[in-house]
Amino acid sequence: MSQTIARHGVGARLSEAAVFNGVVYLAGMVPESGATDIRGQTADVLAQIDAHLAACGSDKTRLLRVQIYLADIADITAMNEVWDGWVAPGHAPPRATVQAALADPRWRIEIVATAAQAG
Repeated sequence: MSQTIARHGVGARLSEAAVFNGVVYLAGMVPESGATDIRGQTADVLAQIDAHLAACGSDKTRLLRVQIYLADIADITAMNEVWDGWVAPGHAPPRATVQAALADPRWRIEIVATAAQAG
């Protein structure tokens, strides 16, 4: 029996999200602008995650896993300040944070998230 995969924000290279079997898989979310510092870029990316999860029938309380890529691991403290204000109390997801070379040198952060859809 085949199950449908729903794709959202489909482009030539990637989809912004895919939903399969009640799980939402987001693409790597990057800042809309590289002109802000790590705090601004983190807030931007987290707002995008909120919007994409809502469009797919989920929210940040249903996060299953988050992977955070920082261009410079020295930004982790400032990034965590924004993250800690965003994450829902009692719903902190499993998370990994690593330093990585990002596709655009202006980007300080990229986040990949996976969440369950609402019941």
